[in-house]
Amino acid sequence: MNTLTSYLAVMVIGAFGCAARMWMSFFLADKYGQAFPIGTLAVNVLGCFIIGLFAGVTRPDGGLLVNPIVRNAVMIGFLGGFTTFSSFGLQTVALFTDGEWFFGVLNIVLSVVLCLVAVWIGQVIALTVIRG
Repeated sequence: MNTLTSYLAVMVIGAFGCAARMWMSFFLADKYGQAFPIGTLAVNVLGCFIIGLFAGVTRPDGGLLVNPIVRNAVMIGFLGGFTTFSSFGLQTVALFTDGEWFFGVLNIVLSVVLCLVAVWIGQVIALTVIRG
């Protein structure tokens, strides 16, 4: 499985995830401002939902047979490039450093809770679709 093709697929598709993250983050920052890192929160929640859904439908009993290279390209490449937990950490520390304790704690709570719920909802939808 660890072939050159797998690595190339993850890298190339990962670039699209990075571009999608940049677009969505900038779009939301322009629309809602930068007082709260809404773009980072949105890409993390959406990425968690997508990984839950995709993992659910492509697992062995998931009903959608996907080549392991494609599965890795989507889950490791695209979603690895798209989600931004490193940005989450940096922005949360910056909020605390700036004395924005409420926004810092809010970012932690919303990011953790919403991302976990998004993964769960994605898996529930996948199982519902599979089981008809």
